[in-house]
Amino acid sequence: MENKIKRNEFLKSLGLKGASLMAVYCGASALSSCQNESDVAPSGNVDFTIDLTNASYSALNTVGKYITINKVVIARVSSTTFAAVTQICSHEGQAQVMYNGSGFSCPAHGASFSITGAKINNVSSKGIAAYQTTLTNSSLRVFS
Repeated sequence: MENKIKRNEFLKSLGLKGASLMAVYCGASALSSCQNESDVAPSGNVDFTIDLTNASYSALNTVGKYITINKVVIARVSSTTFAAVTQICSHEGQAQVMYNGSGFSCPAHGASFSITGAKINNVSSKGIAAYQTTLTNSSLRVFS
């Protein structure tokens, strides 16, 4: 918030106001994409296994918690169920998808997705990639 106030004050100090100020804001957003070049969806097949006894993944031992690894969001949906989707939002390609306790969402523009990756609201025109999960003892496999 502080950066926006300073930017706004700077632009006003240049004599920009009203329509010209809006043109600067809108023009800048039209020239830049919300997608970060490093934020690309996992390419090819997704297939990795994590050990739930490893402290790095301990959040997955609690229902409602999630982790992000390899641009994949993995959530503990119930005591026996996990859900995994790409972290890359289908709306504008930002790597911000997170688990919200009942499904997945992207805070950038409010896109919502089910635990199967299907779109829930009309912010995004399509769903996101979902992956299969298999739990064997303390090993969780995530794969496409």
